[in-house]
Amino acid sequence: MQHPARTVIGYIVDVQGNALTATLVEDEQGHAPTVTIGDEDIVVGRIGSYVAIRQNVVNIIAMVTRMTEQEVLADPTIETPGEKSARLPFAKRLARLTPIGSLDPDGYFERGVGQYPTTGAEVHAIGSAEIKKMFERFHAEGFEVGALTTHPSIKVSLHASNLFGRHLAILGQTGSGKSWTVASIVQKAVAEMPKAHIIILDLHGEYCWKREDGTRHYAFTEAIVRHVDARDLEIPYWLLTFAELCDLLIERSEREATNQTAFFRDCLLEGRQAENTSATPPLDLPRVTVDTPIYFSLNDLLGKVRAKNVERVGDRKKQGPMFGDFDRFLMRIESKLNDTRYDFLLKPQTRNTSASMSELLRDFVGLGDPKVAVTVIDLSSVPFDVRPTVAAQIGRLAFEFNYWNPKYREFPILLMCEEAHAYIPRAPESQFAGSRKSMERIAKEGRKYGVGLGIVSQRPHEVSETVLAQCGTFICLRITNPDDQTYVRRLVPESEGDLVSVLAGLGRGEALVLGEAVPLPTRLQFDKPSPAPNSDDIDFYNNWKDGPEDLDVDAIVKRWRSQER
Repeated sequence: MQHPARTVIGYIVDVQGNALTATLVEDEQGHAPTVTIGDEDIVVGRIGSYVAIRQNVVNIIAMVTRMTEQEVLADPTIETPGEKSARLPFAKRLARLTPIGSLDPDGYFERGVGQYPTTGAEVHAIGSAEIKKMFERFHAEGFEVGALTTHPSIKVSLHASNLFGRHLAILGQTGSGKSWTVASIVQKAVAEMPKAHIIILDLHGEYCWKREDGTRHYAFTEAIVRHVDARDLEIPYWLLTFAELCDLLIERSEREATNQTAFFRDCLLEGRQAENTSATPPLDLPRVTVDTPIYFSLNDLLGKVRAKNVERVGDRKKQGPMFGDFDRFLMRIESKLNDTRYDFLLKPQTRNTSASMSELLRDFVGLGDPKVAVTVIDLSSVPFDVRPTVAAQIGRLAFEFNYWNPKYREFPILLMCEEAHAYIPRAPESQFAGSRKSMERIAKEGRKYGVGLGIVSQRPHEVSETVLAQCGTFICLRITNPDDQTYVRRLVPESEGDLVSVLAGLGRGEALVLGEAVPLPTRLQFDKPSPAPNSDDIDFYNNWKDGPEDLDVDAIVKRWRSQER
């Protein structure tokens, strides 16, 4: 393949394992030139642009990650101590390049760098036709989501199986366009693959909300989505695992927590075993554990706990070994039982038999009536302290559904976790350790059973490192926090870590995509979703300038009291 000399923009002057430095060719006026390839003009050295490094058999693709200037001495050999050296009227421009892969003889991109160049290697500008060919192979099994920032005419497709099957993370600070990106990806994916099965955990009601006239607005066309209020779905307490129930009911920092946990476990096991034989018809399961998803009576369990808490033993009626140990435990759960906000969890009206589990599963994997590709589970009305437990339970049920599904290979499921830092925390000693453990299991084992995770967070360094480390694709939007940038840099492949430095300069809906869903690290602008989610920033200026004179405060109070948004 012949490459004309006019595409040469510089020469390599420093070679390291994951970074190359090139000095750029200057024009007669001392400026970095604009290179013309075909009918397009390419500005040399633009951050995020691709270049080719060629030397004999070496044909490496690199991304420009930094541009600097270095003053050049006119003739350093004549410099004498105490005299200021004469300098040229321009500075030498240096580009820092991060190698990201190689081109085969046919011009197709391959990950990895087999042979590094030596100093003096030529750095070439590459045009749209060559870049388009590098992305070609991913169009066959992908779907278009946007365009290259540096070449808007080139559409970018994400490889569907690699994106969803090997987990993805969408990371960015508030206002960077996370919900916008989620909506765009889901809309484009379903348009290309109408038999998708996507569950979105919506913690803030961004994907379905009520207008002032009471009608609902969706971030997806109504034909493909079903919106479910988590309270109406009724995710009952008896579907929680032992660990999740402990998260909800036991305060681990209490001195009596060990005794509470041990006795609670015994009572829970007795309740589930009783259901195994007393259900109509009997379940007749060969083995029942504390985690078997069958009904147990919460009232019966609490009756045993109350009796143990006041138990007296012996002829003199001395206080029993656990006398008073459950005072705070009972106070907490009775408080929740008296709070109507917890009724969907602790007092289910429809999901109150073991037989009701099948319909629940059909509802949230999209097999209910009507069958849909996207199920949005709205957690915005769920009490804040129980959202993590409910979110993790939905994730666990999705995993268990496909784990026991003999057709799991033909029925892959994607669980999109908004605000993941709230229920998949990094700290192992967190209050939601059980929820964290459930999600980490999906991250580590879900790929084998067709369950993909989409982790969406504005605070990457607060999300479980175990979960993020399992993600095959990182969609990084604007991140300016140094701690978050450092955390992301540690998670991505070492050869791509330097690219994270561009994150602070990304615009809304613009992202750096790293990993297996793209053939090479890609800076792209996501297409605007239509319809858009309810996540736009509030317009303070115009609303404070021409906003309403008065509000119906009585209606606000009523909605507050009834917990209806």
